[in-house]
Amino acid sequence: MPGSRTRRPPVQRAVGRPAAARPPRQDSARRLVIRARKAWDRPLTAYYLVLGGSLLITVLGLVMVYSASQITALQMALPGSYFFRKQLLAAVIGSGLLFAASRMPVKLHRALAYPILAGAVFLMALVQVPGIGMSVNGNQNWISVGGSFQIQPSEIGKLALVLWGADLLARKQERKLLTQWKHMLVPLVPAAFILLGLIMLGGDMGTAMILTAILFGLLWLAGAPTRLFVGVLSIASAIGALLIKTSPNRMDRLACIGATDLGPGGTCWQAVHGIYALASGGIFGSGLGASVEKWGQLPEAHTDFIFAVTGEELGLAGTLSVLALFAALGYAGIRVAGRTEDPFVRYAAGGVTTWITAQAVINIGAVLGLLPIAGVPLPLFSYGGSALLPTMFAIGLLIAFARDEPGARAALAMRQPRFGRKRAGGSASGRGSDRGPRRWNTMRRRASAARSSGER
Repeated sequence: MPGSRTRRPPVQRAVGRPAAARPPRQDSARRLVIRARKAWDRPLTAYYLVLGGSLLITVLGLVMVYSASQITALQMALPGSYFFRKQLLAAVIGSGLLFAASRMPVKLHRALAYPILAGAVFLMALVQVPGIGMSVNGNQNWISVGGSFQIQPSEIGKLALVLWGADLLARKQERKLLTQWKHMLVPLVPAAFILLGLIMLGGDMGTAMILTAILFGLLWLAGAPTRLFVGVLSIASAIGALLIKTSPNRMDRLACIGATDLGPGGTCWQAVHGIYALASGGIFGSGLGASVEKWGQLPEAHTDFIFAVTGEELGLAGTLSVLALFAALGYAGIRVAGRTEDPFVRYAAGGVTTWITAQAVINIGAVLGLLPIAGVPLPLFSYGGSALLPTMFAIGLLIAFARDEPGARAALAMRQPRFGRKRAGGSASGRGSDRGPRRWNTMRRRASAARSSGER
């Protein structure tokens, strides 16, 4: 053929196909949203969020307690790791309580409600006995148990109100009594007021605010009407205003909201230096252990104001991470409470979520200068074994409730362990062995047992 040295016909090039149009960004964003929704809707999402979020908060809290408490310990002529070792011991004991609570059946949780309430009331009354109760920072709400260890019974009161209130409302709902306002209020509100009165005898306004939030959370979950909410809220607000007005210390704290200077006599010292710590952290912080405010400038750096030290050393990234973990924990608790059909689980999960969320908001709001300083620790994060142990038990409650969901139960049963399988000898496929691999899956074993031999 002319024009071809190899006597072959010329190769005709294929007509090029037009390039496929790239999907618009809106489709990619939509697919991403759909995948995220599917991930959030998985049966074990709440279980992993509660377990993973609480463990991350606790571990990060241990790191920050070690960093924030070293200078305070040295100033008290104690080893630098003194407060860290005590917090680590409390975290180990709390992990045992968390595991035990996560494995308890719901009936056992309900059976523990009344003993825990009776024990909390007894200990809170014991605080007011001279020679037994201790005063810390002006609040008479501690009991010494020997050596350097103290317990704060009001922290147990939070757990008692959640369990007892959930059991009470669940029994009344089963009898269809919650449609009457007197059954909704009595005896829940009087018992809560008894706990609040015992707390206020010691002057602990912050813990009283958290118990009030738990009470309102339980009433809201029970379906209390708006006028009932307004009435109880009006009474609580009037009592709170009276207690604040009659206390110069509380009035000074109220005046320090949004303060930018120390004020007369340094009344806003703690609030202002907390803002200084956050402002000097920047985006990524000055580095772990490099805080300046913890060197005697910021009071309670390892307890009530540990979030300020976190912002100074880990920056905005660290504080936003802590907020994201608490947000995930709150979302998981709301999801557990919203998806269950057991009224006790709904009330208890909602009460625990209200407790942890309200306490975190009060603590972080005080550090940011948006709320008055209430003197409450950041849950699972601040130093304090008395606060850590009941909170970890409450987290165990959420884990138990998340595991007990029908979808979560089935998903956990379908999971196969990675280890523990015996490999068959002989060929690679395992057919050369007389004994096959051991089947560990429970649901598969049940299905095989139920199947007749003729179906194989």
